[in-house]
Amino acid sequence: MAVEKQYLADVEAILAHRYDNGGELWTTPDKRLLKGSPFSTLESVLLLLELGMEPAEPLLKQAADLIFSTWRQDGRFKLYPQGGIYPCQTAHAANTLCHMGYAADERLQKTFRHLLDIQYTDGGWRCKKFSFGRGPETEYSNPFPTLIVLNAFRFSDYLNQEPVLDRAVDFLLEHWIIRKPIGPCHYGIGTLFMQVEYPFRNYNLFVYVYVLSFYNRAKNDERFLEALKTLESKTVNGQIVVQRVNRKLAGLSFCQQGKPSELATIRYHEILKNLV
Repeated sequence: MAVEKQYLADVEAILAHRYDNGGELWTTPDKRLLKGSPFSTLESVLLLLELGMEPAEPLLKQAADLIFSTWRQDGRFKLYPQGGIYPCQTAHAANTLCHMGYAADERLQKTFRHLLDIQYTDGGWRCKKFSFGRGPETEYSNPFPTLIVLNAFRFSDYLNQEPVLDRAVDFLLEHWIIRKPIGPCHYGIGTLFMQVEYPFRNYNLFVYVYVLSFYNRAKNDERFLEALKTLESKTVNGQIVVQRVNRKLAGLSFCQQGKPSELATIRYHEILKNLV
């Protein structure tokens, strides 16, 4: 679909940030594609797609080339010029490119195989970076990167065909019960998680239910249905009301805090359609 007239100002606002980090297309001169949140390269592309910009637009094709320029032969993406390459970084790059329509690209097919190969023992994906120190909770995978991996895989032929992905779904459903912060990055299910955040940026109830709704493994699970019921309880007249939004996005019309969002409601209806 094309960008509707009511969202053109939002698109222009996002485009106005594309040189903020010193490079083109929201990046830095040395290609830090996650720098400058929420107007990083990867996030800005997803915002424009959410607003209806077509992946075939020259700007987005240039952005895809930029993201692919960080791809490695082993399937990973190096989103920072220095330092290690973490699974979460590869997951975010793959997810963005999948949303742009590149899931069948040979490079992403190699990335999918890489992600399957490095799945952690509990079914999720885990970065060996311990910013909060080590403890029993850091022996778990990181829930949000795991959700991002599943978000990417839903565009692939692996969806509902690969048992390994069912293990990842099980891991995330179990976190609904555990609730406590787990993984090296301490992702928890608490007050902030339960606030409906849009657009999808962080680990929260809305994106959790949305992504899992694509997986047959989750659809009839009591834990998923409880999460769905919780999300339903937050709707007003069948619409999604944004409870939390990044302050830098507060001026955009499509995701105003405390107001119904037409585009968020479309995502909610996708969830319901997936369950039919």
